[in-house]
Amino acid sequence: MCGRFSLTTDLNKLQQSFNLDEVPPVFAPRYNIAPSQPVAVIANDNPKKLTFFKWGLVPSWAKDPQIGSKMINARAETLEEKPSFRAAFKRRRCLIPADGFFEWAKRNGDKVPIYIRMKDHRPFAFAGLWETWFGPEGEEIRTCTIITTTPNEVLRQFHHRMAVILSPQDYETWLSPDELPADTLKPLLQPYSGDDMEAYEVSRLVNSPANDTPECIQPYEPPAQRLLL
Repeated sequence: MCGRFSLTTDLNKLQQSFNLDEVPPVFAPRYNIAPSQPVAVIANDNPKKLTFFKWGLVPSWAKDPQIGSKMINARAETLEEKPSFRAAFKRRRCLIPADGFFEWAKRNGDKVPIYIRMKDHRPFAFAGLWETWFGPEGEEIRTCTIITTTPNEVLRQFHHRMAVILSPQDYETWLSPDELPADTLKPLLQPYSGDDMEAYEVSRLVNSPANDTPECIQPYEPPAQRLLL
């Protein structure tokens, strides 16, 4: 599962990393992105543009957009079977840029937040799907979901799933505007190797989506340790 992540990378670096022609005029760093919030997306209908969709996919046929709260993730193994995801898997794919994400480790009957990122702090992209939903009054909502797969060695100690992190060499295929067969797409949805990833404990501030500050991604220092400094 992927339920929280960050995107604090400078806009110029994002533009270079994803070869973008069009970016938002204002782009604030996000340290604790949560479901139902706007997330940065590069969709395959305009792969040179960075835009924002709501996190939590709402199928075009849904009667109630609240269904999106249950669809923040999509399992890579069943994308072809699930009515909510199979059409988007064929035709509406996206990259969801990030520079870190959170999981919660079990410790002494409690859950401790862990932040995972690349050792060199570079941005990367989750594999995502997107949809457009039209309301009864003509309102249009674009939404997205993050695809998950089995965990790598880094994530296995925290959770039995992880978000699919695509290799840059696969961006072009994933963002193809064409309808692509599952045989072409599914090989891209493998666990990221993790050799260049790091994980460390962070403050419980991240437990609340209301907290969106740099402290959310800073290494946690136990109170006793701080007193010794």
